[in-house]
Formats: sequence, structure tokens, C-alpha cells
Amino acid sequence: MDVYQLKGQTVMMAVSGGLDSCTITHWLTEHEIDIVAYTADLGQPDEENIEDIRTRMLACGAREMILADLKAAICQAGLQLVQAQARYEGGYWNTTSLARHVVVEAMVPEMHRRNIAIMGHGATGRGNDQVRFQLAAQMLDTNIQVYAPWRDPAFLNSFGGRKEMIDYCLAKGLPITASHDKPYSTDANILGLTHEAGQLEALQTPARLISPGMGVFPENAPDQPELCKIRFEKGRPTHINDKPADAYAVLQQSNTIAGRNGVGIGLHTVENRFVGIKSRGVYEAPGLELLGTCY
Repeated sequence: MDVYQLKGQTVMMAVSGGLDSCTITHWLTEHEIDIVAYTADLGQPDEENIEDIRTRMLACGAREMILADLKAAICQAGLQLVQAQARYEGGYWNTTSLARHVVVEAMVPEMHRRNIAIMGHGATGRGNDQVRFQLAAQMLDTNIQVYAPWRDPAFLNSFGGRKEMIDYCLAKGLPITASHDKPYSTDANILGLTHEAGQLEALQTPARLISPGMGVFPENAPDQPELCKIRFEKGRPTHINDKPADAYAVLQQSNTIAGRNGVGIGLHTVENRFVGIKSRGVYEAPGLELLGTCY
């Protein structure tokens, strides 16, 4: 499916409010495509005000902006990760991949309510997210069609990469936060942060290039140990330090405790992607590392 087949139709776009989201949304509206943008509040520690995404997407031409509170859903799913010990290639907790399925599961009913049959996403052609979005959507509704601009020749002819997108947004006066000199990209939710691309693609670049968003590196942690007690009932954590906590509170408090002690921050791996390439990333998941080890 390409942009010319979409002319005059409505697409619900899964967006993050970042550079790709702003570029794709505006570019599609220039091609006379009606865009309903959809994003989720997943407890992103790098987003100071989640409402800023609404402002940015409407300014980029979206007709409607849906902002769903999925913090409880992502935390419940995160505890399933703990039970499954779901680490990608033995190291990185599956935080980003899980978020895609949580988002799509909530997004499809919104499409049904609006009689929208086309889902769009900004996942690149080199990563796993394009597969996650597509499979998750079509498992829930086989009639859903998926538009992926990074597989659209017309989009690729206009945007070779990050530089062209930034230049486009600046020329159009779009409210982006990206800049040419940003050394890497970050994807975040309450379960963890993934840092990749840019300078991190070079193996000579140390993992310590990143600025941790969920705590500190071990060398910057306190020298004194901190004791933490977690109670599990039927395989789920229910109390932290003898105080009852629901899934959201469990993740919040575990992130705080583990993060300030340098736990689960700075994992570095070269991973195998579904499409057959390798990619290097630096990961943070302090709460899951604490809970997963305790489990």
C-alpha cells in the first residue's frame, strides 16, 4: 500500500510525537489523507508532559488526537514478562516490544468505533516493530490494512533519513524537538528505555555515552547497600517493603529503588533483528531487573 492509494481515506496512525511522527503526519496530510493520531501514556519517563504530544500532532495536521492512558495495562503486561523471564537473546527485557502489543490491543477498538480500516505506523523497515504492529493488528482483526511509510517508495524518495526529516520539519515550521546533533534515539515506557542508532551503531562508542533516564550507572550508585523486600502471591508481586502495591506502584517503586542503586542500567548488546540484520543498543530496565531477579 502506498500514499497514492490512500488519497481521500482515513488512517489511524500510531504516533509517539517524535520526529518520525511529525514528519509522516504532515507529509500524509499534504497528500490529502485524513489522519487520526493515536498515542498512549505508557508512563514514559522521558516525556515531561504527555499532553505535549497532542499539541505537536494537531499542529502537524492530524484531524484528531487520541491520548490513551495505558499505564495500568503496560504494568500488568510487564509483570507477565517477569513471570516468563522474557529477555531478548538472554539479556534485554522485552520492554519496547511488549509496548507495541499493548498499544495495538487498545488501538484496534478505537478504529472500530470510528469505522477506520487502515492502521499506520512509523516503524522503520530495518527493525522488529514493523512486524509487531502488523501481526498484532491482524491477529485482532484480519480486515485491518497496515500502511508503513518506511516501506512506501514515495516516502523513501522524499526522506532518506533523519537529516531530511529534520530539514522538512524546520522548513514547514513543525514543532519538533529533534536536532541534527542528537547522538542517539530513545524509546521509553515505564518498563524500560532502549537507546540505539546514531553514534551507538559504532562498536567503538562506549555504552556510557547514554544519559540514563531511570537512575544511575553502577559507578555512580551509593557505596552502601539498600535492602528491599518484595512479597509475591500466586506469582505476582503484591507488597514492597511490607506495603501493598498494585502493578503500577510495584513498577514505579521498583524502578526508583533499583535505578538509584545502578541496577539494570547500561546493558549493552548487539541483537539479531527479525529481518536479518544486527543492531546495537543500550538498555535500561531497573524495576524489571529487580523484580525478575527476586521472582
